[in-house]
Amino acid sequence: MNIAVMNEIMDTSPAINVLESEYKRLLGYPGDYILQDQVRDLMDATIQWYAANGKPWIYARQAESFKISDEGVIVDETQFTSKRIHDQLRDAEAQSVVMVAVSAGKSLEERARQLWKEEKPDEYFFMEVYGSAVVEFLITNAGARLCEWGDGHHMAVLPHYSPGYPGWDISDQKILLKLIRQMKGHDFPEEVRVLESGMLQPKKSLLALFGMTSHLEKVQRLTTLVPCESCSMPSCQYRRVPYRHPQMQIEDVRRLQTRRREESDPGVKNNSALDLDAKYSFNHRALDKWSRERLQLKVVDDHSIQAQFRYEGTTCSNMGRSLEFDYHIKLGSSESGYKIIDAHCAPAPGDTG
Repeated sequence: MNIAVMNEIMDTSPAINVLESEYKRLLGYPGDYILQDQVRDLMDATIQWYAANGKPWIYARQAESFKISDEGVIVDETQFTSKRIHDQLRDAEAQSVVMVAVSAGKSLEERARQLWKEEKPDEYFFMEVYGSAVVEFLITNAGARLCEWGDGHHMAVLPHYSPGYPGWDISDQKILLKLIRQMKGHDFPEEVRVLESGMLQPKKSLLALFGMTSHLEKVQRLTTLVPCESCSMPSCQYRRVPYRHPQMQIEDVRRLQTRRREESDPGVKNNSALDLDAKYSFNHRALDKWSRERLQLKVVDDHSIQAQFRYEGTTCSNMGRSLEFDYHIKLGSSESGYKIIDAHCAPAPGDTG
């Protein structure tokens, strides 16, 4: 069967339109959180700086050869042994793959580093998170372009997958980068390299594979193969199913309430994921000690709960410099499911780490 061949995509100035809801989600705020005051100022300043100074780019090329073997998948005569990738492409009866590289650009990384040196941790954090939001937007944008091309050739695009995702060893990052760089007459706008850890530099970059199949009935039947559920691009004419956030809502802690509450009160029904006899990665004695010595809880007049936890640790570099932070969290009442109302973290008094 002859497969349509897609032209290379090289876009060195893609328009960036990160949805505010996506930026807010990556910052860790609940969906209904109202942005105001300092948070709003930090978000706006970060977006404005990147609009003036950011250098994002997208590159994509279709593999010249592709085969699914018993051991894995073979792309341009290079084998990847990821079972996750193998099964996804096999189930969809994929006939081709497109290799994609996107980056928010090194200028963002340099700006974040500068803010950290200037002792502006809030500005640094918002810049770092915006870089992640830009990368998510770019890979979504690349997927939309592939959907547009595929629709015109009676093909469907599968969800992208990247080294380091569950089931795909990050060591394949170097191999994938080498394959992508077998370009036709040009190179990336900026240098991209893989560190020994598998991390990319610039770090706000992503390498990915998109499978392509002409068996549209496979994609429609196997909902796990439809990328639309994790694609936030609004008003997409190629959308097959509604967008759904895969992330668990962290403010909903009802599933974490102990089952012993049900045992003491038969009228309480709770599908708890944890109980007091659960096995934790941390030693029980350490948890007990931390709860006694580092955790403070206070119920205020409106029945909300104020919690403070003191974290003590060390940096993973800089000779293991000690760090102390205070985490402050305000929870709603039990009737509201202990919803997180406010949360912030700051260095403990006297900490210089």
